[in-house]
Amino acid sequence: MTDYYVADPAPRTRPQAWQDAAAKRSATAQTRRYAMTPPTYFAVEYAINPWMDTSAPVDVAVACAQWDSLRETYLRLGHRVDVVEPVSGLPDMVYAANGGFVAGDVAIVARFRHEQRAAEAAAYAEWMTSMGYRPVTTRYVNEGQGDLLLVGEMVLAGYGFRTDRRAHAEISAALRMPVVSLELVDPRFYHLDTALAVLDDHTIAFYPPAFSAAAQDQLHALFPDAIVVGSADAYVLGLNVVSDGLHVVLPSAATGFAAQLRAVGFKPVGVDLSELLKGGGSVKCCTLEVFE
Repeated sequence: MTDYYVADPAPRTRPQAWQDAAAKRSATAQTRRYAMTPPTYFAVEYAINPWMDTSAPVDVAVACAQWDSLRETYLRLGHRVDVVEPVSGLPDMVYAANGGFVAGDVAIVARFRHEQRAAEAAAYAEWMTSMGYRPVTTRYVNEGQGDLLLVGEMVLAGYGFRTDRRAHAEISAALRMPVVSLELVDPRFYHLDTALAVLDDHTIAFYPPAFSAAAQDQLHALFPDAIVVGSADAYVLGLNVVSDGLHVVLPSAATGFAAQLRAVGFKPVGVDLSELLKGGGSVKCCTLEVFE
């Protein structure tokens, strides 16, 4: 089998084809398919990331209303949303992005680091099977699209807090595409999707302090035109977004990032997921994209 795994820093210049594509970019919406799990059993019963405070009350009704609004936003934009049934006793299952990575004919099911979330893997594997996939498991910890973000023909992969870097080679082999490893260093940004947003096939936004110096160099080399987001927006999980190539659904509190997006031709769509932020997640965390 060909080894597609890429771990070392990228060259300082991008391939000419990528540079040409970036120069000609015009934002275009594409119909997407998402999977979401309603927060029926959402709670903050334990603390496995810095956002979680077990002493802070959680209003499940508000969480459900905010989740419904996000789902309706996707439907209004013309996208398909599959609903995964929630499971009692799994309060974090609402963060569907962590459940796996589905692309083409491959469905990689998550292997969670924390015991409290371990049973979510079986629930998402059951959903993958119901959709006609044969779930693929990894030997090492991977937390799905929380740490695995598809951009063009490669996967950007986070490690440092949740996903084990050794899983990146497994994922590369399963998907038959390159995986670029990026080290996360700030515990508030414990998943890649909290610190980096994929906007289209060759455009990203990210918050540099969340990454090691080597990872920052990799990102600047691969994406010299990346949008650099400031602390005010990063600290409301403003980078935890879902983009269809034109519309960027993001936390409504990330007003500075929204202005940056407008300036380069994207259309920001703000939603309030403040109740679900209490568990350490926002728009992207609640959305597992199915790449068909």
